[in-house]
Amino acid sequence: MKPLFFLLLLTGQLFAQEPIPANKQAILNSIAKHEKELIRISDSVWSYAEIAMKEYRSAKILSDYAEKQGFRITRNVAKIPTAFIAEYGSGKPIIGILGEFDALQGLSQKAQTTKEPLKEGEAGHGCGHNMFGAASLGAATAIKELIASGKLKGTIRFYGTPAEEDLAGKVYMARDGVFNDLDVCLDWHPDYENKANMQSSMAVVAYTVSFKGKSAHAAADPWNGKSALDAAELFNIGMNFLREHIRPSVRIHYVYKKAGNVPNVIPDEASVWIWIRDTKRSGVAAVEERMKEIAEGAARMTRTEVSFAMENGLYELLVNETGAKVLHKNMQLVGPITYTEEETAFANKIMTAYGMEAQGINGSIKPLEATRSDPDGGSTDVGDVSYIVPEITLNAATAPYKSPWHSWVVVACGGMSIGHKGMLFAAKSLGTTMVDLFENETLRKEIRAEFEKRKGNEVWKAMLPDGPPPVPKN
Repeated sequence: MKPLFFLLLLTGQLFAQEPIPANKQAILNSIAKHEKELIRISDSVWSYAEIAMKEYRSAKILSDYAEKQGFRITRNVAKIPTAFIAEYGSGKPIIGILGEFDALQGLSQKAQTTKEPLKEGEAGHGCGHNMFGAASLGAATAIKELIASGKLKGTIRFYGTPAEEDLAGKVYMARDGVFNDLDVCLDWHPDYENKANMQSSMAVVAYTVSFKGKSAHAAADPWNGKSALDAAELFNIGMNFLREHIRPSVRIHYVYKKAGNVPNVIPDEASVWIWIRDTKRSGVAAVEERMKEIAEGAARMTRTEVSFAMENGLYELLVNETGAKVLHKNMQLVGPITYTEEETAFANKIMTAYGMEAQGINGSIKPLEATRSDPDGGSTDVGDVSYIVPEITLNAATAPYKSPWHSWVVVACGGMSIGHKGMLFAAKSLGTTMVDLFENETLRKEIRAEFEKRKGNEVWKAMLPDGPPPVPKN
């Protein structure tokens, strides 16, 4: 071997083996130390599979664990029994991390490659939220240990955030101001790829549009009736004709909530549950105004009365490229996820059983993407948080490549080792990123400057009905 070639090879090896900074190594060690506990919590939340505002056992196991680790716990945040905050340390900076734990109705599934519910007709974690809270709390605990040992200064704050899938839990929390004093906030979401998120989400608003008419015998004297159902149908016809005259980025979805009881009685009440989405809150607002005009027109045509009840609404996610770049570097430091032959076989078999192409599991770390102008179509209440504080988002692979989300495939993988590995990867990547945020004031200022620029003159306002959160009585 020639001396120059040997020197270059040796230099490359030394560069590849560059030591991990002490505080980041401590994060990795902490998560390894707590690994079994984090998996136990994730699997417990997976088995509970509790839906929005009913996540009592899920919130308890997470908050009890945080309390055991020395965090100060505030429960019943924003008058939501399942919302809580776990905090440690004092003073600035204050770094927040979000943790979700609600499930989706009707998706109960065993951790196996064939479709079979764990409990017939019950909920399941088709979005992987059983892993979300556990990983975020694991990262927060690792940071807490560094603060306790004097290696970092400031405050770490874990937010137990319920009801993301429905009812917009974070928006109620945001309305109460619990995110206002954060310097930076982080979150993650299960996915079929590992990446620092550079894509926005869609803003959305949900309304119940109700029509009130007058009942009558549908055969004997229909002329005495005023059909609320006619009004609802004309309203939806109008909304469907509107589709030609709105931007391609807009999405409109609706279902009938009430449409009469029997055919021989003219319905005096009818209601439509309608969602309007667009890439920006301003775009949603424009279609929202048209929606109300069309409903009022339908009411006039049928001589009925119309009323509007906003259910909730969400802002789009504000991307922070400065933060994403830091996260991406730490994901590379943690390294890709590796899988056993058995895990790959499980992934391929379950995708085949679902009826999709089997492509294994992708544990690599994707390059940082450019932000597209057309989000994939989903909405999240993390968007509201991102209009209050700079938000950094991670996606971690917890299911086979190209998995169908909100499906039994995701539920199954979230209850076994494929999901566990993605969860632990997320905890390590988020924890090491938070080390940079605590240690580097200049970085925090750069992240804040980008946040202010992207937000511009937009003033965040909670899109919620007046009154307390819709917490079930039982």
